[in-house]
Amino acid sequence: MNDDQLLRYSRHILLDDLGVEGQQRIVAGHALVIGAGGLGSPVLLYLGSAGVGTITVVDHDTVDRTNLQRQIAHTDARVGEPKVSSAAQAVSALNPEVRVRALQQRADAALLDELVPAADVVLDCSDNFATRQAVNAACVRHRRPLVSGAAIGLDGQVSVWDSRGAAHPCYACVFPPEAEAPEVRCATMGVFAPLVGIIGTMQAAEALKLLAGFGTSLAGRLQMLDGRDLSWTEIRMGRDLACPVCAAVRTV
Repeated sequence: MNDDQLLRYSRHILLDDLGVEGQQRIVAGHALVIGAGGLGSPVLLYLGSAGVGTITVVDHDTVDRTNLQRQIAHTDARVGEPKVSSAAQAVSALNPEVRVRALQQRADAALLDELVPAADVVLDCSDNFATRQAVNAACVRHRRPLVSGAAIGLDGQVSVWDSRGAAHPCYACVFPPEAEAPEVRCATMGVFAPLVGIIGTMQAAEALKLLAGFGTSLAGRLQMLDGRDLSWTEIRMGRDLACPVCAAVRTV
């Protein structure tokens, strides 16, 4: 790292668990972020400020004034702009060294098969069941760790789905694709603004740990937050040996 990077990331470098080597891995890392809204905003800002070298962000939507209550990567002046370009501007303002590839597209299977293999870690910040399943399937196919978050109303959840581990479940092990979960969106249910910040920040923390190579990830654990009293519940999960997504590529 150069002198400017040593100064910029000095508070990371001072951490014994991270140090110069861990920060170098972050700077050399590539994160793929699906969604640039409520969860994607803190994810992108923290990954950018922490120095992740390359960030690819995918989102088909544009900034709407109703987003501004919680989607902190966007501003009133950028209403109507693609969320990906607005988020890229926000990251660049924090850290111009980070390379942001902004793709205003839907994250379908074909695009994911192109993008996931190039990433070191994938973060699902989407807001619908079908996209979560598609992202999970691509991560399983290409053996990439997936950091997933969700938030609606006053409830949030976060986990790491890393099927590289023999006992670790993928998203479909716990939330089967055929379950057809009802779509619950912020537009109809509302969401407490800081909740997406809490969950998105945890996603960023898990991704940075994976990139730097320290600590223990949330793989095999689902953490759920009740925003009414800020209480956390953790569920430990194992792999479903009959899972239609990860059974075929099960680690032996």
